[in-house]
Amino acid sequence: MAISRTSRRVAALAVLALAVTACASEKATGGGGDAAASGDGVKTGPGVTADKITIGMITDLTGPYASFGKSLTNAQQLYFEQVNQAGGVCGRQIESIVRDHGYDVQKAVAAYTEIGPKSVALAHVVGSPMVNAVKQRIEADQMLTIPQAWATHLLGSKPIQVTGTTYDIDMINAVDYLSKEKGIKSGDKIGHLYFEGDYGETALNGSKFAAEKLGLELVEQKIKATDQDMTAQVAAFKKAGVKAILVSVGPRQTASLVGVALAGGMKVPFMGSNSAYSPQLLPTPAGPALLASFEYVTAGAPMSSELPSIKKLGDDYKAKYPDAAVDSGVSAGYTAAGIVVDALKKACESKDLTRAGVVTAHRSQSTWGEQYGGTMDFTAFDKPASLRSYVVKPDKDALGGASIVKEPFSSDLVKEYQVPAG
Repeated sequence: MAISRTSRRVAALAVLALAVTACASEKATGGGGDAAASGDGVKTGPGVTADKITIGMITDLTGPYASFGKSLTNAQQLYFEQVNQAGGVCGRQIESIVRDHGYDVQKAVAAYTEIGPKSVALAHVVGSPMVNAVKQRIEADQMLTIPQAWATHLLGSKPIQVTGTTYDIDMINAVDYLSKEKGIKSGDKIGHLYFEGDYGETALNGSKFAAEKLGLELVEQKIKATDQDMTAQVAAFKKAGVKAILVSVGPRQTASLVGVALAGGMKVPFMGSNSAYSPQLLPTPAGPALLASFEYVTAGAPMSSELPSIKKLGDDYKAKYPDAAVDSGVSAGYTAAGIVVDALKKACESKDLTRAGVVTAHRSQSTWGEQYGGTMDFTAFDKPASLRSYVVKPDKDALGGASIVKEPFSSDLVKEYQVPAG
């Protein structure tokens, strides 16, 4: 998700304004947890009682990523329900607390102030600005947190787990794919439309690196998240004569870019970051253009995958939420819930369900998630958990509105790239 410099300043002010509250919260909760032994000999702390484990979600249910946030939340509640039906974790039932920030930093800070002291982990936080705003408190509380954002500045924090690839890794893989499979060659120009802020700038780091290595000229167009009409950007790319366009913006901007370009006779491949697409675009006037020329890169298998675990998830989700849209938030949320629960299970084995114990258990896992199509290494928190990306395309007939073009791969260029951390 994107973050502007203004949002970062607001986040910093919000953290400063609530510093006293944060300190009070840490004293009340013991930060990482004043460990107490329960009747079963398991050490516990905030968010864990003798019969209950509380997990928080700070999400977007009313803002620009509302459809994604709803899918995330539904999928995680489904996962926790299934775990509870199977007996829970460590003899305890899981309870979730959900708070909506509407993609507003101050609301996210307030949500953390409210539910942080009650939770052992955060199964998802939507948006880089929101994670930034409470990052110091997450670290002080030693709260295992799964952001639904993939900027490199989120790396480098032991309790914060960025899932899969980061945006720059995806863009390196995307440029390599364009070179090997779309006819882009040394000396060609490629465009990159990106949001200002951490999302876009992380993606740009990757495209710059790959373009330089492959002898390509990169034509940049930076926009704000509030910009909606991409006519001027299309004109700039057309004038420059780009042979392909990378897209690291939101779904609305993607729709405008691809629609305007194709309407103007600009037939080039478009390769998006994972946050650039939503299947909700397909019924709109931009749908035919996206189906014709747009693909995107992502670490997560789409819901149309033939993987047995993904197919079962699709069936379970449709049974539980028959009227809900299915998109990438379903698989992203379900797998993130699985990451948290598996950390809890390993912590239980060590008789330590304190927050610090959960983080330590989580960081001991080096090969997680093969059943979901992308093995992740959680042992090094200053590096992406994976370097492999799927290439996926919009598909109106596929569950989740997308289907696989290329199975997960990692460009040789990635091996040479130094990921900048937090």
